[in-house]
Amino acid sequence: MKQSQLFTKTFKNVSKDDTSANAQLLTRGGFIQKLGAGIYSFLPLGLLVLKKIENIIREEMNVIGGQELLMPALHPKEIWEETGRWQTADYLYKLQDRQEKYFALGATHEEVITDIARKYVFSYKDLPLYLYQIQVKFRDELRVKSGLLRTKEFLMKDMYSFHASEEDRKEYYEKVKKAYVKIFERCGLKVLVTEASGGIFSKEYSHEFQVATPAGEDIVYFCPNGDFSQNKEIAGKKTGDKCPECGKTLEETKTIEVGNIFTLGTKYSNPMKAMFIDKNSSKKPIIMGCYGIGSSRLIGAIVEVHHDDKGIIWPEAIAPFKVHLIVIEGKEDKKIKDTADKLYQDLQAKGVEVLYDEREGKTAGEKFADADLIGIPYRAVISKKTLKENKIELKKRDEEKTKLINEEEFIKYVG
Repeated sequence: MKQSQLFTKTFKNVSKDDTSANAQLLTRGGFIQKLGAGIYSFLPLGLLVLKKIENIIREEMNVIGGQELLMPALHPKEIWEETGRWQTADYLYKLQDRQEKYFALGATHEEVITDIARKYVFSYKDLPLYLYQIQVKFRDELRVKSGLLRTKEFLMKDMYSFHASEEDRKEYYEKVKKAYVKIFERCGLKVLVTEASGGIFSKEYSHEFQVATPAGEDIVYFCPNGDFSQNKEIAGKKTGDKCPECGKTLEETKTIEVGNIFTLGTKYSNPMKAMFIDKNSSKKPIIMGCYGIGSSRLIGAIVEVHHDDKGIIWPEAIAPFKVHLIVIEGKEDKKIKDTADKLYQDLQAKGVEVLYDEREGKTAGEKFADADLIGIPYRAVISKKTLKENKIELKKRDEEKTKLINEEEFIKYVG
């Protein structure tokens, strides 16, 4: 992609209302645009990042047997009345159509997925079943803040599992836990797998996947050996206590929650009569679990962790492009431009994703500042200086040093 043709603009400053690093940097870098409090558009650069995250999620969900579907965002009132949540879920956006029928914008999809299951699952032979989607969610959030971390509209991967036995559900729960850790690692995040309250879903512990950062709103007590972690809200432990697994002294940190997994049991299958016939010909409610990752929220968390005073530092697996190619030329230096054009074509031919800054009228300083702000992993510069030595100036975004290498080495390095 040539930067002169990319639909984006960078900004030195944006609204002071958005004080979080992710809101500031994603807006300044041209990744997102704020429409209203807690409502954002993903611009082309931001959508590239979002799609890469979603693809990582899909790959890992498919590995553990997940099948992707897509459920409606518009839910009839009746489906929420079956579980009693039409009256109790105060975070729902409710609306009425011209026929005076009531609907909710989907804040979550337990009712909808249970309705699907009761129409397709009849026997223990139909179980287990694992269904997931990546879908927009709407919640009447009273405390909108911190850019993509707390919004009214957001994207989420929600998966639901259906089982004939509690033993089978527990086994799958552990598989998802491992898959989640792998997803976050691939996205450049180290997570604390944290015990938390089952909340409205279950009396059992749920698990949150928390990322340590000063920008976090949660507080977690954790073992530095990685053997134990617990959310302060339900903690039976405190800073200075001994880890129940290894005896190490527990520490405290602020965190951002990027995912969670819950036991649902028969909370939804019972009232919605989602039943199956077991091996003994008895009718029983389907046992369920649910597993969520806020894919748009995840972008905000990644930026909070991976940035410096110049801009974003994208992990390579989710960066919008792998290489930011910059040409620095004077008006008389056609050969410099021709060399950069050729390198751009060579990189594309090798399948390397490259953003080519061939914009005219921009100084070297302006181009470098934009490159640091956008945060692509590798910066390649073609200039009068590099042309003299028939080399390319290479710099990694997370390093200060530059080095000169030839084109063959460069393509091998980034390929």
